[in-house]
Amino acid sequence: MLLRITPTLSHPLHTKAQTRALEARLAASLPPHTLMQRAGLAAARLAHAIAPHARRIGIVCGAGNNGGDGLEAAVHLQALRHRVSVCLLPGAGPLPADAQQALQRAQAAGVQLHAPGGMPQDAELLVDALWGIGLAAGHPRPLAPEARWCLEWIYRSAAPVLSIDTPSGLDADTGQLLPAVAQLAPAAPAGPRHTLTMLTLKPGLFTGAGRDWSGTVWLDPLHPGMPEPASGWLSGQPTEPATSQNTHKGSFGDVLVIGGEAWQHRGRGMEGAAVLAASAALHAGAGRVLLHLLGSSEGSQRPAGIAPEIMLRARTAIALDQGVVVCGCGGGELVAGLLPEVLQRAPRLVLDADALNAVAQAPPLMALLRERAARPGWQTVVTPHPLEAARLLQSGTAAVQADRVQAAQALAAQFGCLVVLKGSGSVIAAPDGRHAINASGNALLATGGTGDVLAGCLGAHWARAGLEPDAERYWQATLAAVWQHGHAADAWPAGQALTASRLAQSLARQPEK
Repeated sequence: MLLRITPTLSHPLHTKAQTRALEARLAASLPPHTLMQRAGLAAARLAHAIAPHARRIGIVCGAGNNGGDGLEAAVHLQALRHRVSVCLLPGAGPLPADAQQALQRAQAAGVQLHAPGGMPQDAELLVDALWGIGLAAGHPRPLAPEARWCLEWIYRSAAPVLSIDTPSGLDADTGQLLPAVAQLAPAAPAGPRHTLTMLTLKPGLFTGAGRDWSGTVWLDPLHPGMPEPASGWLSGQPTEPATSQNTHKGSFGDVLVIGGEAWQHRGRGMEGAAVLAASAALHAGAGRVLLHLLGSSEGSQRPAGIAPEIMLRARTAIALDQGVVVCGCGGGELVAGLLPEVLQRAPRLVLDADALNAVAQAPPLMALLRERAARPGWQTVVTPHPLEAARLLQSGTAAVQADRVQAAQALAAQFGCLVVLKGSGSVIAAPDGRHAINASGNALLATGGTGDVLAGCLGAHWARAGLEPDAERYWQATLAAVWQHGHAADAWPAGQALTASRLAQSLARQPEK
């Protein structure tokens, strides 16, 4: 059964170790060669569907079972009257038994075999069956010249590429290109990319570099049923609860946004960040939105550009224990002075941007953030980008990006709160160890202010979740907010520039069903 993975539905994710364990159990229960033959047939069918009129298809096969899958695919593609050429990478020893049988079948079918460097260069589709999930187990460094040639051909191909199981060189757990191969890859693929992953969905296909190099992801479980418990989830479109007509603005909760260091403080006005968060909360459905701009003088004129529905609040009129507090967007230096009170008095708190930087620089603030987890019913979510996460973890951005799931889980465990680690394939983690990877969103979000919009969107979803101290409800509200934020970019009209202010306003639209 072939399933195309879209941002709409939620799916379980499984690590490489879990996948290998499942593969071993299935192989022991099925006739010899069954899994490889099924994998090869599935890959051939998808390759034919991607490029039904391709006259020549090139397949790069490694010296392991992933290469065996590619050889099996070659047999079926040859039968479909494609001209198939196979580059078989030499290995350190004989092929595994299943792959050896697949090679014999390919030779019997008349598939052309070539050494690296001798492949015809006119392929209209490439099939990547080089390593799959096997490279991370320990590949020799530096790469052999034959392997370098194969990888560079795959990485730089403008023709469509179909990867079997995992794009070669990509760590299926972390979504990062492995150091041995990263230097060979361009910044982005030159042509369309597809991945047919077998048995399970791997987290690395959906975060970090995995999103670019995996492209459109397809799953074939090869066998009915999924006995392995999920290590995490690919989050999809949330189910919106039915809304009663007998409601009022109080039914949807209050959001108080604190941020936006005033221009008068340092000549670096950041009011716009807080206004963006407030606008997002308003359009994402909060009942009331209140805004406190840091450093603004009492009785000062209402800044231009703030929607009339957003209510300004002076420092003396802030009620931190009412509704959801979104703190930090554009807070600059001034937010640190208010954070001790916010951390100790706001039962429901979204911490973003400069608030996170202030916490990372002050051990007493870090202690106050950790102490919130011991308060019954209190909920906190932090929304760092990779650099902010690195500061909180006292590590480096490269270390965070090297394993985004682990970094998010470490933050959740350290501070006892929910974490949204932003980036390509945002990772949501909880203190109990569970995590999800968000399936929506695209590069249009790589513009200033969209993170502030996410913070406000989270505030609205949390406000609508109600006042009950239900951790599961806040987990689901967090998943829904992150998905809606990304979906707004996915649904953005082609050819129109996405700005943070327009993104915030678009949250008022209902998600497509």
